[in-house]
Amino acid sequence: MCVSVVSKASRGGSDINRGVELQMSWCLQRRLRHKRPHNVCQHVAIVYPQDPVLRMGSNLTASCWVHPELGVHANSLFWTLNGHQLPSSLYRVLSPTNLSVTLAGLNASRQTSGDNLVCHNHKGHILAGSCLYVGMPPEKPVNLTCWSRNTKDLTCSWAPGGKGETNISTLYKLKYKLRWYGTEKECEDYSHTQPYSCSITQDLHLFTPYEIWVEASNRLGRATSDVIILDILDVVTTDPPSGVTVSRLGQLEDQLSVRWEAPPALKDFLFKAKYQIRYRLEESQDWKVMNDVGNQTSCRLAGLRPGTVYFVQVRCNPVGIYGSRKAGIWSEWSHPTAASTPHSERLMSCDSKSSGDSNSTLRRELKQFLGWVKKHAYGCSSMSMKLYDQWRVDMQKSPKTRNQVVDLSTSKRWSCFYSSRTSPERNYVGANDIVA
Repeated sequence: MCVSVVSKASRGGSDINRGVELQMSWCLQRRLRHKRPHNVCQHVAIVYPQDPVLRMGSNLTASCWVHPELGVHANSLFWTLNGHQLPSSLYRVLSPTNLSVTLAGLNASRQTSGDNLVCHNHKGHILAGSCLYVGMPPEKPVNLTCWSRNTKDLTCSWAPGGKGETNISTLYKLKYKLRWYGTEKECEDYSHTQPYSCSITQDLHLFTPYEIWVEASNRLGRATSDVIILDILDVVTTDPPSGVTVSRLGQLEDQLSVRWEAPPALKDFLFKAKYQIRYRLEESQDWKVMNDVGNQTSCRLAGLRPGTVYFVQVRCNPVGIYGSRKAGIWSEWSHPTAASTPHSERLMSCDSKSSGDSNSTLRRELKQFLGWVKKHAYGCSSMSMKLYDQWRVDMQKSPKTRNQVVDLSTSKRWSCFYSSRTSPERNYVGANDIVA
């Protein structure tokens, strides 16, 4: 590589600081210079070796050769690594125009673009430099896992082997082929948000096993993961159940009814779904999970606390699609749906002070609720516990999402409007479906 002597950076400050200011990232300057015509540079100074790739812990001896016409003696030169001057005890004068430096036990590069090893003259001006890439070869990728959303794609994720960090640029490729007669292909749709993940979205085959693996490579070596064999039908997951509703069972103070619909994307598939329900108290973050719901689309929650708001979620596992004998993969949980159990008259307190505090809290809460109704509901002929429960759900959301439109259109019988201040759309809020 060729460079010309750099002029002074600016007035004030030490020579070494001016050199560092000019230095920027030496590796970045190299990239910029590579885009210029070759005749722009003159070989006035050269650092050798150029851009070496080294294992962590290895040693390096680099030399800075200066053109004799510069009239610069090697004794007046010095070295910096990432802007920090290296001690002269590491130097060796090889000739009047050649100064070397020896670095022992190199640490990993601070950045994948390389570390800056730069040669300066006695005034701190940059003469030449080299990029050092210090790292490790990749280890075998691990934890390769794949799933198919509604049989429409095949997404796989993995983790780097060992400690995971090679400290130099490492390329990962997800490869696959049909087990018996396919040709090797590489996944093209790598995720920009999830590292070590890629989705295959075209030319998928059902009822045929795939061989899938990951190859990792960098300038120090390469490694390949174990090969996994799978059929897409064995790793299907789906969208969360839709139309989740939670309602009271008359005046049963310790029970709620939960209903939902099967994932619509799988309505044309032959399969037997499994469902799970989880629920929690409004003031708690601890979920209780019901694992034995089976393939029914309704369930009764019992043993609940009277006069309490509960949050409920449902998820689906599409088992046995087209006769697959493998367990499916659980979907994400549905969005939380809230409902409250009726108050128990037997729990009313006779303590006037306690009753007064309770009434004060209730009045304050109802005042807030009515203010919320004025902003979100129009033409309501009556108030309802369901609308009140929806308000309690909104109050638990962050301010950013609190005013988003909430879909309450689970029935065709409505008596008032519910809308968001952030959207011109209005969703009907039903009064006929409410158990007051």
